[in-house]
Amino acid sequence: MTRFVPLMIIPLLIFVAFTTVFLFGMYRENPDILPSAREGQTAPPVELAKLSGKKSFDDDALRSGQVTLVNFWASWCGPCRVEHPQLEQLKDEGEIILGVNYKDDQDKALLFLAELGDPYTAVGADKRGRMALDWGLYGVPETYVVAGDGTTIFRFAGPITQKVLDNDIRAALSQAKLMSK
Repeated sequence: MTRFVPLMIIPLLIFVAFTTVFLFGMYRENPDILPSAREGQTAPPVELAKLSGKKSFDDDALRSGQVTLVNFWASWCGPCRVEHPQLEQLKDEGEIILGVNYKDDQDKALLFLAELGDPYTAVGADKRGRMALDWGLYGVPETYVVAGDGTTIFRFAGPITQKVLDNDIRAALSQAKLMSK
């Protein structure tokens, strides 16, 4: 009889473990923001192919002393269309936005920018997704705020809505600008 007691406890232990994981996830500070191992670290290397007719960028652009946003996007990405007006707004406000076109057809990427507008100070193509892998990309769209010394301050996975822009991106930009002085 005592041999069966440990077997009866196993389902209870599994239930407690799942409940603990669930409650931890529910009570994070902001459950909409995915954690990033890159925050507080130097931005990974920039490895991009040139998009025809567009100014590209390299590692030096992330360490220029100016705060930048690095935005991963693709023409086939519906949420990228949703966030585009907010990127245009940031561009109009003078923010530096560096675009990384992720695993996309060059002609379709250029058509996307021609149709919706080009919010990027510079843009390049990550044709094989190698740079995205180094940055820890979950999927597109995804945006990183990088301080002038190349330190990653903030990462947002998903489309930048007006609410995200006002509550999260602007706060991260302010923090990065204070660090970059």
